[in-house]
Amino acid sequence: MHQRSSVTDLAEQLRRDLDRYSVGGKLPSSRELVERFRVSPVTVSRALAQLAAEGLVVTRPGAGAFRARPGATQCPAGDTSWQEVALSADGAAELVPRTVDASGVTVSLAAPPPGVLEFNGGYLHPSLQPERAMAAALARAGRRPGAWGRPPLEGLPELREWFARGIGGGVTAAEVLIAAGGQSALATALRALAPPGAPVLVESPTYPGMLAIARAAGLRPVPVPVDPDGVRPELLADAFRASGARVFVCQPLFQNPTGAVLAPDRRAEVLRIAREAGAFVVEDDFVRRLVHSDAGPLPRPLAADDPDGVVVHVGSLTKATSPSFRVCALAARGPVLERLRAIQVVDSFFVPRPLQEAALELVGSPAWPRHLRALSAELKARRDAMTAALALHLPEPALPHIPSGGYHLWLRLPDGTDEGALTTAGLRAGVALTPGRPYFSAEPPAPHLRLSFAAVAGTGEIAEGVRRLRAACDEVFQGLRGAPKPVRPAPR
Repeated sequence: MHQRSSVTDLAEQLRRDLDRYSVGGKLPSSRELVERFRVSPVTVSRALAQLAAEGLVVTRPGAGAFRARPGATQCPAGDTSWQEVALSADGAAELVPRTVDASGVTVSLAAPPPGVLEFNGGYLHPSLQPERAMAAALARAGRRPGAWGRPPLEGLPELREWFARGIGGGVTAAEVLIAAGGQSALATALRALAPPGAPVLVESPTYPGMLAIARAAGLRPVPVPVDPDGVRPELLADAFRASGARVFVCQPLFQNPTGAVLAPDRRAEVLRIAREAGAFVVEDDFVRRLVHSDAGPLPRPLAADDPDGVVVHVGSLTKATSPSFRVCALAARGPVLERLRAIQVVDSFFVPRPLQEAALELVGSPAWPRHLRALSAELKARRDAMTAALALHLPEPALPHIPSGGYHLWLRLPDGTDEGALTTAGLRAGVALTPGRPYFSAEPPAPHLRLSFAAVAGTGEIAEGVRRLRAACDEVFQGLRGAPKPVRPAPR
């Protein structure tokens, strides 16, 4: 049984058994619980901790666990209504309210209810993660001399060099900072490059987490439309002129959510337009290592073709490993590098050295290229399984682009579809979905749905998930009229 399920099941059993004990009565010892329920000591410890957090039991080191007095852990409710005034931007000097809507991020982080298939996940299923290689790397890292000491503020030199080689184009280790994951690096970049109240150009649609970062920093996201060849340069130039923005955030490779790759003839145009506007391009190169086996050679990062310091590059190991393996490169040239470094140091000091050492051990091991090859083949198989299932069972949504990298598909729903109703119907049918609305910084042009094929156990769950999605769509599409004809890409 999966560890999380074991803990949940044991906690529920203990919860039901509590009536057998008087208030203050002692529960069986951990050893007795291990033998009775045939679970590990860790499972017992976590289940008891869960009940303690709920106020149902009290644990005393060396003595055991005891049934808590009802309401003993509760304190009188205070009056927090004053915070509504304190947190309000009304009447303040801020140009943009700093309220933060994290719903677009949490939808891909929250674990779905038991039995619900995860088509909304933003990370690899455990079966796709290099768990053994990461465990071995962490063990070796822990034995390195000085592994638990303070690292250089910019990151370990060897790790910075490894990331610099991956970027290419003459980027050096001195131009790389190690950050705690892409989300943290993007937050550092936006704070360094734009003052509160300033506009920031973003792709439309784009990653909701980036929109949340911008709004949390008091910035105003300005959308620039994306097509299957990436951002449209003529509209980017118009947006710079109209808004006066000095920052453009983009994902040139397997863009989230569309899967678009910035076309070769647009790459130089984007850099030229930003340079003429006196602006930075923040390149979020988040899934370069999630390429599919049929993709062919990948374009270099934009930073590799930028000697003038226009590009601030963000590249992470997290998507190809584990959500907890938060190691990332933040690369830049020129005076902006010192500002990035200063903000990162103030915010977090540094990335823990054991994690950096483990990253070095992982990427330097023979297991790393083997993992990437296996992941590449598996992602292609899952993508093909999902596109085939959609074509067979769910022809109403349009699928205009099949990406050759990343972990999801972007569906255009029939006009008039209620995304919220479909998401709710999906949960009732047993599949968790990601609505398209959070990916737009302004009014969306049409309803959409993002489907992840990386967070489920395999192609069998993909087929079952599409079957459940069919049931949800039957419920929501009923009554819709004049739905657009599906647009399918040409055969690959």
